[in-house]
Amino acid sequence: MINSDYMKLAIQLALQGTGHTSPNPLVGAVIVKDDQIIGQGYHARYGDLHAERAALAACTQSPEGATIYVTLEPCCHHGKQPPCTEAILESGIKHVIIGSRDPNPLVSGKGSRILQEHGIEVTEDFMREECDAINAIFFHYIQTGMPYVTLKYAMTMDGRIATRTGASRWITGEKARENVHKDRNRHAAILAGIGTVLTDDPLLNCRIEGGKDPLRVICDTKLRIPLDSQIVRTAKEIPTIIAVGADLLQTSDTGSPVLRSSLPEISRKAEALKAAGCRILPLPLKDGHPDLHALMEALGKEKIDSVLIEGGSQIAWSALSCGIVNKIQTYIAPKIFGSQEAPGPVGGAGVELPAECFALGTPDIRMLGDDILIESEVISCSQASSKK
Repeated sequence: MINSDYMKLAIQLALQGTGHTSPNPLVGAVIVKDDQIIGQGYHARYGDLHAERAALAACTQSPEGATIYVTLEPCCHHGKQPPCTEAILESGIKHVIIGSRDPNPLVSGKGSRILQEHGIEVTEDFMREECDAINAIFFHYIQTGMPYVTLKYAMTMDGRIATRTGASRWITGEKARENVHKDRNRHAAILAGIGTVLTDDPLLNCRIEGGKDPLRVICDTKLRIPLDSQIVRTAKEIPTIIAVGADLLQTSDTGSPVLRSSLPEISRKAEALKAAGCRILPLPLKDGHPDLHALMEALGKEKIDSVLIEGGSQIAWSALSCGIVNKIQTYIAPKIFGSQEAPGPVGGAGVELPAECFALGTPDIRMLGDDILIESEVISCSQASSKK
């Protein structure tokens, strides 16, 4: 009899790889024999054993005749690791219970078919919704080649992200801020605008135990980032990209930023940033700012599967209007700032009519201390994006 508790355990195991498997998926596996767990494992890090092989390596007795619960269809191709289908066939396992189907063209039904052709019973789509939920990033990236983008902001109950003086520390409490660091660990990159750097001088790192720092990307059209900012001073420890307007710089055959304008100080600053560990990425402009869609295409080609946007209202609008945002995270603090001069979370031109809105899916709502986190998928883009 199939038991959901074993798949729930496989999901919990899979989540232990959060932040370390990119651009691979999160996968967990549990091996059961005679109603006893004899092995369990998960994909812990990119390049390490896949979940099925990790579970088999941890078996306390022979897996012959056993059942394996796995959150994602077993792979059947050679990558950093050999095919998991081969390991399952060699093990003598008789029943494979699969949660999610793998949309990777190299797998996509082939893994299940290979197992069935060799006489193994295969049950698909068991707790599929729960298993799919842990790999929204992987599914989006493997099918589009574009990073999964989360737009995050914190605001007061009257919709302000800062006071009228620009002060914003801190809107939310400790539990909400801790959750932000968990999301920084979960995403491969973090994106902010130069305004955020100039105002807050953030570090944009991950401060949870065992977490990893995301790639930092700063949109800085005119290369205004201070050389003594925390971002620049730590660029040799944390990979950092400065995205600038293509009208400002171009890249030489050696990959060095070279002067394209008549401003020698820009060229000198670009060289200083490179010496500090930053990478300069010239991008085409859209509405006077680096084109975020072009930026996502460039990041996707570098196997960056996810981006967390933590910027101001202008970059939020730019991201929404160019259609790159997949998910919205809204942190709401039980506070009131007031003032028509205090900024809201999304600026830009805005839409003209309610029908032109960015429609969001059914929200997931939870409490983090005294703060509220609302998460919604973007299900349709504003008509404003098609007018640009």
